[in-house]
Amino acid sequence: MTTLKQIKGVFSKDLKSEIRTRYSISAILLFILVTITMVVFALIGEKLNESITAGLLWIIMFFAAMTGLDKTFVSEEERGTSLILKLSTTSTAVFFGKLLYNVVLALVLNFVAIFIFSIIVNSTEIKSIGIFAATMFVGSIGLASATTIISAIIARANTKGAMFPILSFPILLPLIMLGIDNTRQSLEGTTWVEVSSNLQMMFAYCGAVIPISFILFDIVWKE
Repeated sequence: MTTLKQIKGVFSKDLKSEIRTRYSISAILLFILVTITMVVFALIGEKLNESITAGLLWIIMFFAAMTGLDKTFVSEEERGTSLILKLSTTSTAVFFGKLLYNVVLALVLNFVAIFIFSIIVNSTEIKSIGIFAATMFVGSIGLASATTIISAIIARANTKGAMFPILSFPILLPLIMLGIDNTRQSLEGTTWVEVSSNLQMMFAYCGAVIPISFILFDIVWKE
């Protein structure tokens, strides 16, 4: 079996498991609805400016990722299936299969969160849709890239839930800061030229995190 087929197999396994159980999707959607509802009640009568709106969106995206993306490897340990994966496929296939699944899950749930946010908080107006979409797309990849390796690291820890956000936040902070700035500018109606440097740094973040995570994963997975 080629590596690409193995990657597809790992991705398909996780996707079918999520569709069957809907654990991560249900948990994240519930978190999103509760968070946005609390924001609406807290800001009744207040008009959100672009900076606050961008910050709230990325807070929701970060904690939504902390709610659902940590299960990538934790669920394998809880079900006792990690040994089967080790025996049946390579570490390369496991990492990229899990990464691909996390990217798809993050993209879907982040855009669902944005859709719900825009409906409930109807004062939100995106003036540069292309920049906004590009920022969310690259941001979702960055979130998935970092959380995949962190999930693998904490999978065998006793305090998985507490460790995941603690380890994730400092690693994701540069991405979040760039994402908030780009999102704010897209709401204000900026141009591609003005956000190009931020987007390039977000791409560079993903380009650095993925290979570093892959190198670390081979060590973590085989221990």
